[in-house]
Amino acid sequence: MTTSAESPTTGQTPDFVRVLGAGDSFGELVVLYDVPRTATVVAPRPAPCCGSPARHFSTHSIPGADSRHNGRVDEAALRQLIDDVRTGTLEPDAAVERLRRLPFAEVGDALVDHHRALRQGMPEAIYGRGKTAAQCVAIVGELLANGSGPVLLTRADASQIEAVCAAHGPGELATGAVLWRRPEAHRDARVLVASAGTSDGPIVDECVLTLRAYGFEPDRLADIGVSGLHRLLAHLDRITSADAVVVVAGMEGALASVIGGLTSGPVVAVPTSVGYGSSFDGVTALLAMHASCASGVTVVGIDNGFGAACAIARMMQ
Repeated sequence: MTTSAESPTTGQTPDFVRVLGAGDSFGELVVLYDVPRTATVVAPRPAPCCGSPARHFSTHSIPGADSRHNGRVDEAALRQLIDDVRTGTLEPDAAVERLRRLPFAEVGDALVDHHRALRQGMPEAIYGRGKTAAQCVAIVGELLANGSGPVLLTRADASQIEAVCAAHGPGELATGAVLWRRPEAHRDARVLVASAGTSDGPIVDECVLTLRAYGFEPDRLADIGVSGLHRLLAHLDRITSADAVVVVAGMEGALASVIGGLTSGPVVAVPTSVGYGSSFDGVTALLAMHASCASGVTVVGIDNGFGAACAIARMMQ
């Protein structure tokens, strides 16, 4: 088969593009975006072809097109951009300028990833530690100005948070983290974030805010560590009814094994640096969780509430 490009408005003689052989594919933007046809396929002799309706094609062929993906807001913006060009609302040159920022944008020493939500279903987050307040202001500003999805700053100190909120307005605050443009909760999965002690609170805060940024409305259960199992058993229904559980624990990290043995849903364990003596700033809990006798417990790094939320977001897609 051969493909040729043609003008849908002038009817000019089409230009030869290329020859398609066995195993090659051909698709038109009209299937996805309701735009004019720009090419035609001609088969000189009968040839077997496989077609797909638009509703199936968009789901299986476009990264992030599945409605389960949290990148749907950015995807909607991209579709609007294409529609604006089609209707003449936006000049093509202006659209090209916007699309240049789609993969990433240079902001000083940072390369801000605008394409992540389309690839992964989760937008980029900013890790504050080690950055200057000015760098945080610039990166947050880039994400707010060139997208419509949530913007999350984590592991920020007081001076960074003060500077960013002064420049871009207040966001939803948790311990060391700020969220702008929190989306409506659109994920159906029931996620429980359970912690062994109140000292684990800052890590729980980070995890809960990250889950909210990704469209969840998590439940929170604190201070149910194994030194008083009757406290956990009093909330057993909340644990077993959850679709997924994040377990945050320091000391010896035993809570992850206990909850892992009680629920059939995914369990993501977060060891924390809370503990006395031989807890070794979370290393003991980390190793204990890795050695859990409850099969299938997923373990993230020490104090990594953000990473636990990201793991849940991937699992629940």
